[in-house]
Amino acid sequence: MKNLVLIVALFFASSELNAQSLSGRDIAVKVDNRPDGDTRYSEMTLTLINKNGSKRERQLKSYAQDFGTNMKDHKKIMFFLYPGDVKGTGFLTWEYDQIGKDDDKWLYLPAMKKTRRISGSSSKTDYFMGTDFTYDDMGDRNVDEDSHNLLREENFNGHKCWVLESIPKTSGEIYSKKIAWIRQDCLIAEKIEYYDKLNKLHRLLTNSDIRKIDDIWTINHMLMKNVQSGHQTVIILKNYKYNEKIDKAIFTVTRLEKGL
Repeated sequence: MKNLVLIVALFFASSELNAQSLSGRDIAVKVDNRPDGDTRYSEMTLTLINKNGSKRERQLKSYAQDFGTNMKDHKKIMFFLYPGDVKGTGFLTWEYDQIGKDDDKWLYLPAMKKTRRISGSSSKTDYFMGTDFTYDDMGDRNVDEDSHNLLREENFNGHKCWVLESIPKTSGEIYSKKIAWIRQDCLIAEKIEYYDKLNKLHRLLTNSDIRKIDDIWTINHMLMKNVQSGHQTVIILKNYKYNEKIDKAIFTVTRLEKGL
């Protein structure tokens, strides 16, 4: 019996030591490497809510596929389906994991019959289609574009989390730092705080209804709130499909302009 108690004690001591030995960057890498399928499809309902509670709804379809030699680059395209004033609008991104290489982004506006190229500098500070997400938020960042510091471990919403601070290494970002509460069981952030250049809380992202779909941990509800303006954006995702074949031709400017 004493041996059993000793083994259990050593197991927990070893687990605690391993947790303590993880650096902030180690955790960021684990999050970045979280399985999310080689292809992804989803449908979204996007609701914009102003500080007075007035709402505007958007409906979209989204497709994504990994590519590149290490499958760390991504191509994504979204099409707006509703309402009529934004129907046919499309957003295409080619995201590169290489540090210093700007992602390619295009926004097609059917009312103008024109495709707008989103520059690297604009993507970091401009908001996407009236939402509280910047164009840069819509994509991924290379882990080493930020310095990562593990602040502490704590329970949040009943889940054990790492509290990770990420600070951009270069200027030009809309925020000075992010603090994320990352669930240790699924490697998804339940909450992310974005701080402005004056180090004041600017935006707050809350992810919920996190569950497995096709054995992949998936966020089904997102709320981004601009705490300074009172505006917020709710995204509800449904009909996820992973690892299904997607025609590569969909991730082109020609298809963007043609629509679904």
